[in-house]
Amino acid sequence: MTVRTALLQGRKLLEQAHVGEPRLTAEVLLMRATGHDRAWLYAHGDDELIEVWWIHYGRYLHQRIKGEPTQYVTGRQEFYGREFRVTRDVLIPRPETEHLVEAALAHGAENILDIGTGSGAIAVTLALETQVRVTATDVSAAALRVARQNAAALGARVDFVACDLGAAFAEGSFDLVVSNPPYIAERYRAGLQAEVRDHEPALALFGGEDGLAIYRRLVPEAIRLLRPGGWLMMELGDAHAVREICAGWNDVEIVNDLAGIPRVLVARRP
Repeated sequence: MTVRTALLQGRKLLEQAHVGEPRLTAEVLLMRATGHDRAWLYAHGDDELIEVWWIHYGRYLHQRIKGEPTQYVTGRQEFYGREFRVTRDVLIPRPETEHLVEAALAHGAENILDIGTGSGAIAVTLALETQVRVTATDVSAAALRVARQNAAALGARVDFVACDLGAAFAEGSFDLVVSNPPYIAERYRAGLQAEVRDHEPALALFGGEDGLAIYRRLVPEAIRLLRPGGWLMMELGDAHAVREICAGWNDVEIVNDLAGIPRVLVARRP
């Protein structure tokens, strides 16, 4: 089978399984199987697939058709222009979360804490973009292993700590706290896309019955962790409700994404 035929057949199988973006998905999976980029695939369309490539490609197609997200099949996801390793132990980084990074970069800080780091995408990106001290926490030991691997692979200096929120740290330890907490309401679980609901870690998705459980704990925790005048920045689910939880904070601002959807809350410690 040639590279071109493999792409065509993979696209057809994905289309029949109603997988979104079947052509792109087939390309990504074959790139992973062969170890070559997209330009190589199209420059070598008449080349025969070697056996090991075909075996891997077939397995990847099967996994994707069964509903596993492409990022978990390939073990990779791009975030802020860098490639991060992802496994089923961590949430897949979304482009929308880059707005949280941009907000943090715009305010500047000397000592940053990322709560609930997951893959480490936020912490590693901030460390590489700012060269300041960054610390990251997570309650999941498996997630922290992935985050440490990403930091090492990308050359980022981040201190990773296993703890609940920021429990391991003393009062006033940071001047910026960032977080992308779980914010999907439990009552919406059944209506989620199956590839999200059935494959991404529930611990990183669901924030209690109304989606606000972690915010209710995180906001007062940030008051304890932040130095006077320090900043809290969080990715949002329900912007109105989270803003109410931050009543009493100074300079509260909601940052919208490119689609005009409220995406990040920025607030200064009262």
